[in-house]
Amino acid sequence: MLEKLQRALGLKTNPVIFFSSALLVLVFVVVSIAFTDQVDTVFRAASDWAITNLGWFYILGVTSFLVFLLWIAFSRYGHVRLGGKDSRPEYSNVSWFGMLFAAGIGTILMFWGVAEPVNHFANPPFSGAHDQVADAAESAGSSQEFAEQLREIPVGAGDTAPLSENAANEAIGFSLYHFGFHTWAIFALPALAFAYFAYFAYKRGLPFRVSSIFHPLLGDRINGPIGKTIDIVAVIGTLFGVAVSIGLGTLQINSGLNQLFGFEIGATAQILIIAVVTTIATISVVTGLDKGIKWLSNINIWMAVGLLLVVLIAGSTVFLLRGVIESTGNYLSMLVPLSFWNDALPANDWGWQGSWTVFYWAWTITWAPFVGIFVARISKGRTVREFVMGVLGAPVVFSIIWFSIFGMSSINLEWSNPGSLVGPVVQEGDTAASLFAFLENFPAAEFLMALSVLIVVIFFTTSSDSASLVVDMLTSGNSVNPPVRQRVFWALLQGLVAATLIAATGEEALAALQQVITVIGLPFFLIAFVMMYSLVKALKRDTSDLELLPRRARAMLERERGEREKEAEVEPS
Repeated sequence: MLEKLQRALGLKTNPVIFFSSALLVLVFVVVSIAFTDQVDTVFRAASDWAITNLGWFYILGVTSFLVFLLWIAFSRYGHVRLGGKDSRPEYSNVSWFGMLFAAGIGTILMFWGVAEPVNHFANPPFSGAHDQVADAAESAGSSQEFAEQLREIPVGAGDTAPLSENAANEAIGFSLYHFGFHTWAIFALPALAFAYFAYFAYKRGLPFRVSSIFHPLLGDRINGPIGKTIDIVAVIGTLFGVAVSIGLGTLQINSGLNQLFGFEIGATAQILIIAVVTTIATISVVTGLDKGIKWLSNINIWMAVGLLLVVLIAGSTVFLLRGVIESTGNYLSMLVPLSFWNDALPANDWGWQGSWTVFYWAWTITWAPFVGIFVARISKGRTVREFVMGVLGAPVVFSIIWFSIFGMSSINLEWSNPGSLVGPVVQEGDTAASLFAFLENFPAAEFLMALSVLIVVIFFTTSSDSASLVVDMLTSGNSVNPPVRQRVFWALLQGLVAATLIAATGEEALAALQQVITVIGLPFFLIAFVMMYSLVKALKRDTSDLELLPRRARAMLERERGEREKEAEVEPS
């Protein structure tokens, strides 16, 4: 029946994966609207259980991914070329990086670039004074009074005092921990696995689906019910993971338009924003990868760099340049301890990390199929080492510069004008407005705000566009020239999900969705460990000793072998 429906609609996809995923997503939306409180209660309880009992597993898991990637990049498998030994990259390094950044965490850097450093500056993770900060936020009458109360909060020996120099250093360090190597390790691991199994065409040539990674374990059973179930879960997780980003982007765009034009902040305005941006994303989907996402990504990365340079030049330039260097050192010095920090003390409570790091990792892992498959799609022809170093290198360097400049600049502004940023970000909890509150302190503030809104819109668009491409690949595999209407359908469905949730319960819907993806993230973590095992097993089975040699050494041996063959041909019989 599903195959008949597929033919009637003119689709080229796996009907079971396509229609099951779409139906389950729509059912979840309807049930969430009809039984919002009950659904929220169930997922909140499951999320709390996962964070409390398995938070350590999330922390250890992401660190394991990073260590594995570094090992495989510098092992003998680092010379293996994705797509075969004669394959070469389809995109320049600049275009590749632009698409990596735009489809990865461009929107998140815009959203959290000011908000997270300021939050940790006012409420340091190592302060042990989180309850006092919350009490001060409720009791303070003004933002200046709130800042004064923060400075008076007593902390224990060895703990970090709010709004102190140590708090500033730790704020940048934690922000980079959350959006640096660990986040990109979550993206890079599935991307490498997808790229290998799909692009090692002369050995594997498997479809772009999560189930393909299980081929060393399941064999051809990935085409049966087990494989289809894995792919359906991946599609649903991808759609909801992107939906949270769409929600955050919508709130930030709404806040920016409110600052610029007085647009009312609320569900109606946010639905209108989603409709407009979904329309733009749909147009980009129709134009295709090379014209749509590539073109938008290249434009947006340069606009983001322009905004970064304005903040650097118009702000305390020398201070910020010094801050970039110092922040890099602070991040690297904190990297190993934070990689294993589990907030174990006090022993009777999970503490700060449960609502920050564990949630980030669970949220990010739901993006992994989306970003992973997209990165794999644009990375054919690169060696394993080039791939890992590129995906872990370029975006992380940019993130370090971004958080150092925006974070240190916002902290410097808070020092100069107490309460100007900790007031809206921490006391009022308006993280969506943090960037615009920050830009109010710069010349041509309205222009910078408008530019920021445009950047967020394009990041929002490329994320939706990329997700549509990836979800279509998850449902159709390596189908040649699938109908554009399939990607358009997924783009529209993403917008529908986000708009429906916001219309139903506003910001509470986003909080509920965060609970959902925290739960959904757990099976993806388990799948990631399977990825590591399957990748190593397949590399050992598929690659010859010659292919594992560096390119020059392999070329020299092949040339010598050719010369010997020629000599053998001319020898008399």
